[in-house]
Amino acid sequence: MVNTAEAALDAGPKPKTSKLPLLIGVLLALLGGAGGFYATWSGLLFGPTAESHDAAEPAAGPLPDIAFVAITPVVVTLGAEAGSRHLKFTAQLEVAKPYAAEVTLLMPRILDVLNSYLRAISVAEIEDPSAMARLRAQMLRRVQIVTGEGRVRDLLITEFVLD
Repeated sequence: MVNTAEAALDAGPKPKTSKLPLLIGVLLALLGGAGGFYATWSGLLFGPTAESHDAAEPAAGPLPDIAFVAITPVVVTLGAEAGSRHLKFTAQLEVAKPYAAEVTLLMPRILDVLNSYLRAISVAEIEDPSAMARLRAQMLRRVQIVTGEGRVRDLLITEFVLD
C-alpha cells in the first residue's frame, strides 16, 4: 500500500523551479566584472596618485656627452660548411666624446677582433632568433677589451645580413 501511495506522489506534476535568481546572479556578476575592469583600467583603483605620477616623470635633462664612431662594413665568408655564404656586418660604437679620437685610432685593431670573432661563429648560431643579443654582447666585450675600460659604451648594429 505504501508503494501505491509513493507512486501517486511521484506521478504528480513537479513544480517548476524559477530561473530568475540564476539570471539575476549572472547579470550582477557581469556588471560587477565590467565595473571592476573599468575602475582598474581608468585608474580609479590602484592608479598612481598625483604626487607619485609627478615624481615618476623624470625631467628632460641634457643628452650625455657621447659620440658615434662608425665601423667600416665587414663582409665575412662563413666557410665551406655554410655553403660559402657571406655575412655583411655594419655597426657604430657609442663612445664618450673625449675618447672618440682614441677609438678611431684603434679602428684597425677593432676590425681585426670583429673579423676574427665573426669568422668563428657558425651559421646555426647566426640563424638562431635569440642570437643577435648574444652576438652583440660578445662583440661589445671584445671591443671594450681592445679600447680599454670606459671608452666604448655600446655597440649599435646597423646592418647584419646573411647572404
